[in-house]
Amino acid sequence: RMGEDRTAKTLTLTIGESEVTIETGRIGLQANGAVMVTEGETVLYATICAGRDVTADGGFVPLTVNYQERFSAVGKTAGGYRKRDGGVRENETLIGRLVDRPLRPMIPKGWAYDTQILEWVLSYDGVRSTDALAITAASAVAAISDVPLKKPVAGVRVGWAPGASEPLINPTVEQMRDSRLDLVLAGTEDAVMMIEGFGDFLTVDEMLYAIEKGHEAVAKACKDIKAWAEQVGRPKMTEKMLVAPEGVDAAVAEAVGADLATAMAIGPKQQRGAAVEQVRNRAMEALKDQFQATDVRLACGRIESQAIRNMIRREGRRQDGRDVNTVRPIASEGGLLPRAHGSSLFTRGETQAIAVATLGGKVDAQRTDGIGDSEDRRFYLHYFFPPSSVGETGRIGAANRREVGHGNLAERALAPIIPPEEQFPFTVRLESTITESNGSSSMASVCAGCLALQDAGVPISRKVAGIAMGLILGDEAEGEAPVVLTDILGSEDALGDMDFKIAGDAEGLTAFQLDIKVEGITLPVMRTALERARVGLIHILGEMEKADPPPGGEMSKYAPQIRTMTVSKKYIGRVIGKGGEQIKSICEQTKIDTIDINDDGKVVLNGGFGCDMDAAVAIIESLTVEPEVGKTYRGARVTKVLEFGAFVEVLPGIEGLCHVSELDVTRVNNPKDVVNEGDRIDVKLLETNERGQLKLSRREVLLDEGGDEVRAQLEEAKMAREEARDARKAEAEDRAQSDGGGWGEDRGGGNPDDRRRGRPPPKARRGRPRLRE
Repeated sequence: RMGEDRTAKTLTLTIGESEVTIETGRIGLQANGAVMVTEGETVLYATICAGRDVTADGGFVPLTVNYQERFSAVGKTAGGYRKRDGGVRENETLIGRLVDRPLRPMIPKGWAYDTQILEWVLSYDGVRSTDALAITAASAVAAISDVPLKKPVAGVRVGWAPGASEPLINPTVEQMRDSRLDLVLAGTEDAVMMIEGFGDFLTVDEMLYAIEKGHEAVAKACKDIKAWAEQVGRPKMTEKMLVAPEGVDAAVAEAVGADLATAMAIGPKQQRGAAVEQVRNRAMEALKDQFQATDVRLACGRIESQAIRNMIRREGRRQDGRDVNTVRPIASEGGLLPRAHGSSLFTRGETQAIAVATLGGKVDAQRTDGIGDSEDRRFYLHYFFPPSSVGETGRIGAANRREVGHGNLAERALAPIIPPEEQFPFTVRLESTITESNGSSSMASVCAGCLALQDAGVPISRKVAGIAMGLILGDEAEGEAPVVLTDILGSEDALGDMDFKIAGDAEGLTAFQLDIKVEGITLPVMRTALERARVGLIHILGEMEKADPPPGGEMSKYAPQIRTMTVSKKYIGRVIGKGGEQIKSICEQTKIDTIDINDDGKVVLNGGFGCDMDAAVAIIESLTVEPEVGKTYRGARVTKVLEFGAFVEVLPGIEGLCHVSELDVTRVNNPKDVVNEGDRIDVKLLETNERGQLKLSRREVLLDEGGDEVRAQLEEAKMAREEARDARKAEAEDRAQSDGGGWGEDRGGGNPDDRRRGRPPPKARRGRPRLRE
């Protein structure tokens, strides 16, 4: 804007041991709000914009949050043909949800204009993760904008080093590598609004202490942001908020209030929904001359919420007839799908999930690529929520933000029980398909997933389950205490004040996710919810033990096989072979899929159903064995036949020479009369020379196997040859004497053999005249 002041206004926050600087007024002045947030050498740019037209009816906040990490932030270029940052990665979706969840309750529902918060990581130093920073940045940009905001929020990450007595506030990535806790907390100056965390079986006391310390840092940041926004922010557009017409709630209550309360008390979800819809339609018809249909429908929603609250607070009864502490009926079974590696069916009330575990090799690990360190995840969970699970039609395709978030929560809940790679070298993929939903489908995925892992034969360290807790706040004016609900229904989630998902076992927690619909809850309420959740988890785990049929507990015959072995470094080249020929040959012979060899000699073999893993291991072991002098090698393959003998492969990749004189017990003139290329013969290693060349003998094997009989035959043959030689010699001498010195003596002597062979003595040959031309 021409002539507009572009002087930067800054705020510096101290969060843990790090300073965060928030700047506005210099960049992005055409947005409703824009800030540049810097922590170290990490720079995040956030904007907020609101539309000009009313797009909502006052029943919800039309807010969207988009978070993106630019590859250029770390000096990289995006992959693909276009080399352009584009598709939303899973990590970006998860952080976008973290930003949305604490901020949404802070924008009044009467704000009916499309509102969009955009965030880009423009520079990243890799020291700290950006998720908590993104929450604070989004809150700051909303606080200085003209979009109505009840209170600013802030985010912080909390870790806990092994053996430490105090949690880590705003820890570094390096500190988080061995942390027992990974908690992202958001809240206002007064209360906690959102937590999402994962731990290695943390106790309730440890978790609450970490939340308390995290909120102390958040409260100070919120106080500073509020004061700064009052100085540099724009006036809020509260005059544009929608307000319910005066008297609409009283009119609806008088017309159909009792009928709505009766309908809301119906147990089965589908029947209750149909009954409530009929009453709403009656109300809109009865009051159409006084109020708009939208206002009547919203008033019905407020009355329905109040009906549930009254039923719970005054009667101690819930829609399905349970009290506030009871878990819905549970049924489960293992081995649901015959060809899957592991499967289960878990049903809790009207929520049901089918989980399938699939085992794979290293190539099946999920690659994560972004501005942080790349990672190959050997355990991951995919969550599917088809519209049929709630009796509706809808879009089917790529995972939406909700499916990504719920899948990540269930995955992180189960991750601590997955055995390390050294113990179980498989990649494990879990998928959870929700077949019915009436509350807490992500926690049903945890239960079903645990059973499927057992059914697949995964040696999990312990069993875990999941449960969702709810909250109905009391009327403070009347001194009513809040009521914590165990195992909430979908309607109790939608119309209640809290959704607190908790996973773990009797000893500790592995995952927890808290979303607040009001302006926060206190730590005592949170403690009550956690203690009740522990009781619920113990009950659920007990019911899972009753699975009928139970999980198989053994690896399926259809599961892949993985074998790990170690060879000496000096044999790596021999195992690989020239240009990988040896590995390729092993795979072809044994139907092994892949053979991976590390520089340290670790060999990992991966094979599918039908492969001969034992044979592949035997071949590799034979490649790492030195030939033994005196040992007989059975079925050795003839690789080449030459005039002087045959080359024979005694071990994979190791050949030796079987000389023609060692091919048979009798004289061999042509080696091909005995062996040909490709033949399998038995040979004995006679010796190895200083150059490592092997001298082999087939003759010795035949002698060893023939025993005394063959030796006697050879002795007779030898004697026969000697007798024949002696006879020829005597005959020659007799013939020489009968010739009286003979022709040879007259010409200077000669060899009698020469005369027998029909050629002249040497002197006679030398004295032959040459032919002339």
